[in-house]
Amino acid sequence: MKWIVVTLSVLLVLLQVKLWVGGGSFAEVYQLHRAIAAQEMENAALKERNLALDAEVADLKHGMDAVEERARLELGMIKHNESFFRVIDR
Repeated sequence: MKWIVVTLSVLLVLLQVKLWVGGGSFAEVYQLHRAIAAQEMENAALKERNLALDAEVADLKHGMDAVEERARLELGMIKHNESFFRVIDR
């Protein structure tokens, strides 16, 4: 009868070790939940960025105002019969 208690105790300890340490343990599941939450936050940020880029692409395809603004700001272009003045602070 004593060997049954010892055997069951050893089995219980082995099951507890598997539960707390190793693959599928509470610690691993907790870490995976944290990784999923971080990935979901990153996905949400990237989705917002993609929406902004989609809006910009649509604006560039259909609106000449955006094209003109980019040409002026990024390329320094001016319209015909316009004068360009550069103001330098001293």
